[in-house]
Amino acid sequence: MYCALKDDKAVLDGVMWRGNTGRMAFVPEDGLEVIATGKLTTYPGRSKYQIVIDSLELAGEGALLALLEKTRLRLEAEGVFSPERKQRLPFLPKTIGVVTSPTGSVIRDILHRLADRFPSHVIVWPVLVQGTGAAEQVAGAIRGFSALDGTSPVARPDIVIVARGGGSIEDLWSFNEEVVVRAIAECTIPVISAVGHETDTTLADYAADRRAPTPTAAAEMAVPVRADLDATLADFAARQRRAVHRPVELGRERLEARIRRMPRAQTVLQPQAQRLDELSDRLRRGLMDRAGKGREQLAGIQSRLSPNVLIRARDTAQRRLESARLVPALVERPLLASRDRLEALARLTSQLHPEKPLERGYAIVRDTDGKALTGKAQAEAERALTLQFKDGTLGVGVGETPPAPKPTKKTRPKPVSAQQDDLFG
Repeated sequence: MYCALKDDKAVLDGVMWRGNTGRMAFVPEDGLEVIATGKLTTYPGRSKYQIVIDSLELAGEGALLALLEKTRLRLEAEGVFSPERKQRLPFLPKTIGVVTSPTGSVIRDILHRLADRFPSHVIVWPVLVQGTGAAEQVAGAIRGFSALDGTSPVARPDIVIVARGGGSIEDLWSFNEEVVVRAIAECTIPVISAVGHETDTTLADYAADRRAPTPTAAAEMAVPVRADLDATLADFAARQRRAVHRPVELGRERLEARIRRMPRAQTVLQPQAQRLDELSDRLRRGLMDRAGKGREQLAGIQSRLSPNVLIRARDTAQRRLESARLVPALVERPLLASRDRLEALARLTSQLHPEKPLERGYAIVRDTDGKALTGKAQAEAERALTLQFKDGTLGVGVGETPPAPKPTKKTRPKPVSAQQDDLFG
């Protein structure tokens, strides 16, 4: 770094080598009031004096605050501290990441407070919290937590706490570095800033999603009180039981009220019970009367069924049987009448037989399946026909022109005999 140190009277060129510039706690800018420590040398190329600076510090707390305010305004103008980009803290994080010194009292206070409120899994990323390289380590730890994707052996935290104890503005200057502020703003995990005490304010507090006045307060923000959660759950369970039992209780109350308004079972059944007693008494009397009438009828029948009456009836029937005579004509006359009717039916059956006309010169026309045809249209629809005569069958083809019929001699009809058998007997 090459610079020029000046006051109200003189100007002195300065140079600071790389090893020393890396240990500076701030970025030098024009107009800052500083205290430079080093040794005077000469530069032959210009024949001028210069100072080789070993360390460079801001002159007084006022200069640091002015630089801090200037950096804050610049980052705020960029939207780094915008409320819209801040994330909500999870209600009950499973894993908590802590960026702090592993040897200070801060980590012990955080762990002790978490154990009291709600024991959680804590991952500590050890860093320097002041001095040379502290800002880079803090920024690297925040980015390291944000880069975890859940596939590595190290669990991805649900919340990150950046913590440090109290101190002067110079001690806390690492948390005002732009690299730390931008790392907090770009972190994809909600961040709680717990740097210094309640009166200490750093740029990390503006960039974080939540600011805690102390590291212990940050632990209280990260997790709820387990006892309070247990009490809340117990209250919810009690309310749920009351909500479930309340309809049952209301139903029981309504049922009891309706039961009180309903008549007693004894009052409702009393008329039916009285009628039942009356019907039972009538049934008993009716059965006794019926039994008495039955005994009287039985006594009357018993008098008619005496042995003397039965013997007289047997003797009378025997005399009537002996006096009856069986004449054969009484049996033969119905048989002869039935035989005559049977013979008449036999004669009628022979006359009505379908093949009886064949004896008089007629023929039956049948199709190839042997079914009798009764019309010309049925015959024309067949390819061949069968003619059945008295003495046999003859097959003919359909469509052949029949020969002209020969004239027949007219014969006189035979006289009908005056006597003819009665077909119906």
